[in-house]
This record gives sequence, structure tokens and C-alpha cells, in this order.
Amino acid sequence: MPHTRPTPAPTAPAALPCPALPADALPLDRRIASLRAKAEADPRVEGVLLYGSWTLGEADAHSDLDACLYVREEDVDAFDGREFVERLAPLKLAYTNMYGILAVVFDDLMRGEFHVEPAGPGIAEIATWCGQVHFPRPETAVLLDRTGRLTAAARELAAFDPPEPVATAQQLTDELANWTLMLAHVQARGEHARTHNLLHAVVAPLQLKLCRLLRGSTAHWLTPSRALEADLPGADVERYAATTGPLTPEAVRTATANSWEWSRELAAEAADRWGTRLPLGLHEEIAGALSPAE
Repeated sequence: MPHTRPTPAPTAPAALPCPALPADALPLDRRIASLRAKAEADPRVEGVLLYGSWTLGEADAHSDLDACLYVREEDVDAFDGREFVERLAPLKLAYTNMYGILAVVFDDLMRGEFHVEPAGPGIAEIATWCGQVHFPRPETAVLLDRTGRLTAAARELAAFDPPEPVATAQQLTDELANWTLMLAHVQARGEHARTHNLLHAVVAPLQLKLCRLLRGSTAHWLTPSRALEADLPGADVERYAATTGPLTPEAVRTATANSWEWSRELAAEAADRWGTRLPLGLHEEIAGALSPAE
């Protein structure tokens, strides 16, 4: 949190600027306007902070409504998050998901996630989001702020700090070797479904991060597959596609071999550019472990 408290932000909806949205994002825009109005009318809600694609100006007809509701500490225990969210539109589904967040599906199939937090500690926690959340327009992300402290916290995350290349490239190079070796052991055991899962859920995101780092395309760093087709050259998209395949032993073996070949090329490119360490002997052994048995 910043040390100097700014002048409190105005709470009137019209005083906060909205990003320019494509026409197909207008349903989300209207629902956000409703959220702002409902929160403004409920004195228990001290602040509302949006996150996700809307705050980045990337919302479309398929975007979710993601928000943090900061409730006065004396009211938070009795605050019914589902009842509040249902004021926006009828719900087809509402439950607490695996991360402890209220997840909903509205009647028009728009998804939503709502964090309900006590205002004091919840707003203070925003300072720990550095490197994980980016608010390029903090005043847009803040729908309601009765005290000014939410706006101040959001402003601390206005600047995007790209990852430091050398240490990050070294970390990713080492991660790729470690996880691909695990993948090789699992594959050798004959667990093709688990190999398939490791390839897509663990190894691929690391590859995409290293690729983004090398291409200078880190805006979608936290979700490296987002807008992949637009952010990276076609050749990189093709290499990524070659690391995927159906769940058959032969296809998985081909995908893992392609994956490790691409990982090694990315790691070598990083080493040439930034002087990162390459465990070349280990890399050769991993390649041998991934080779199909004769």
C-alpha cells in the first residue's frame, strides 16, 4: 500500500471513466454498470474492484465478470455474497469454487467470480499482487471507493513491470529440464494419460513463457496461451501445435519429442542472448530418455 493517502475517489458512477469496448462486449458493460449501482446503494460495501479482461480493455462477448467486493469489517460475516450478486441477474449456478471464490453462472451464461473480503485486510492485501495483477487504468478498475484507500492500492499496480530476462530465462530453462525429465519417467512407465497431462498442463506454459520472453511479448505473461495466435509469430504457434496430439502412445511419444526439441531450441536461444547456463549433458540424456524404445 502507498504511504501517502490520496484524496478519496468519487463514488458517483458517472465520475469514473470506462474503457472503449467492442460492441460485442456491451452485455458485460451493462452488467458492470449494474454492479456499480447495486454496490453504491448498499452501505455495507466499501469498495468494488474489477480484474480480468475488462480492466485491460480486452473484453468481448465471451468475457467473465470478475470482481472483488470489499465489505465493511463489521458486516462481512453476515454479508451474503450470492444474494448480492443475484441482484444483478438471475443465476443458473452459484457455489464456492476450489479456491474459495464465489463462482456464478448468470441466466445468459455469462460467468462470474466474486471475492468477498473484509475491507481492511482485503485492500491491504492488494500490495502483494505485484507481478500477478496489472491495472493499466486503476480508476476504471475501481467501481466504488468510499474511502480512497482502494484507489490508492490499485494505483500501485498501474505500471506493468516485465519479467527480468536473465534470471527468468534461467529459471524457465531449469524448469523445462526438470519437468521434461519427470515426463520421460512417467512415459517410460507407460502412463500415457499422465504424460499427456504433464505435457499440456505443466511443460507447455513454461515453453510459452520462455518464447514470450525471447520475442518481447510479455503482456499476457500470467496466462501465456492467451491471444497466442496474435502475440507470437506463426512459426512459434506451429512449434507449439507440434507439442500437442491425441492420447495414443505413438502420438504422445511424438509430441514429447517435439516438445523437448523446442524447449532445447528456446533454451539455447536464451543462452546465446543472455548467457544463461545450459546443462548440455543432462539435455542429451533427457532426449535419450524420451526416445521410443527399439
